[in-house]
Amino acid sequence: MLSVQLSSALSVGLIAEVGPAGTAWLRLSLGAIIFLAIARPPLRSVRRHDVLPLLGLGIATGLMTIMFLAAVERIPLGTTVAIEFLGPLTVAAVRSHNRRALAWPLLALLGVVLLTEPWHGHVDLLGVMFAAIAAAGWGAYILLTQLIGDRFTGIGALSLTVPIAAVTAAVVGIPQAVGHLSWGILAGALGVAILMPVLPFVLELKALRRMTSTAFGTLMSLEPAFGVLLGLLVLHQQPSIIQFIGIALVVFAGAASQRGGNRNTPPLAEPTTVAPAPAAVSADRPSKEA
Repeated sequence: MLSVQLSSALSVGLIAEVGPAGTAWLRLSLGAIIFLAIARPPLRSVRRHDVLPLLGLGIATGLMTIMFLAAVERIPLGTTVAIEFLGPLTVAAVRSHNRRALAWPLLALLGVVLLTEPWHGHVDLLGVMFAAIAAAGWGAYILLTQLIGDRFTGIGALSLTVPIAAVTAAVVGIPQAVGHLSWGILAGALGVAILMPVLPFVLELKALRRMTSTAFGTLMSLEPAFGVLLGLLVLHQQPSIIQFIGIALVVFAGAASQRGGNRNTPPLAEPTTVAPAPAAVSADRPSKEA
C-alpha cells in the first residue's frame, strides 16, 4: 500500500510534464517490460474462453490507471483513493448476498462526502467523476481477476495483462506524451513503474499465499489512509478535521465489509502461470493500479 500510494504521489510531477494518460502509458509500458523480462507469458495455456477475460482485465487496468491519475491531477490523493475504494467495497457488499452489507458502501460514501466537503462550493466535479470511473474500473478488475484466478496460478498473467493495459493507455497516452519525453522523464517513469505496478503485484501474490483473503482484504482497507498520509507527506495536502473523520469512515467501512468474506475457491482445472485472484477489496490495481 505504501508503494502504491508513493507511486501515485510521485506521479504528480510526471503528470505535469506528460499528462495523466501519458504518465499511465509510461508507467504501464515500463512495468510490462519488467514483467516480460521476469516471467514468460503462458500463451500455450490460454484457451479460447480465456481470451475475453484477459483482454477485459488488461483494458480495465489501463482505463482505471488513466482515470485515477486524471483524478489525482485535480483533487487530493486521499480523496481520490477513497472514491476509487468505493468500487471494490461495493463489489464485496453485493457478493456477500446480505442486504445489511450494503450499509458499508453507504457509510464509505458518507465518508467521501465529508472528504469532498461539497458545502464549501468548490468541489471539482470532473476530478470526482474521473475517480468514480476509476472505482468502476477497480470493481471490474476484481471480478475479472477472480474469474481468471479460478483457472490459473502464478505471476505469468501479469506478463499478459499489463502489456494489454499499456496498449490501452497508449491510445491516449502517446499523443499526450509525444514531444515531452526526455531521459529524466523516462527515469522518473521507471521509478514509479517499479513502485506500481511491479512491486505491489509481486508482494500481493506473496501475501495472498500466506494469509486468508478476509485478512488480506481487511488490511487493504487501510489503503485510503495511506493515500491521505502520502498526500500529506509528499504533496503537502493537509486534510481538515472533517476530512480526517471522512477517511476514518471509509477505512472502517472497508474493514467491516470483510466480515465473513472468505470465498470457496474451486479447484484449478489446469495449473499454469497466471496470477491468483486478490481479495474483494484488493488493489490495482493495475494496483489498483492486472
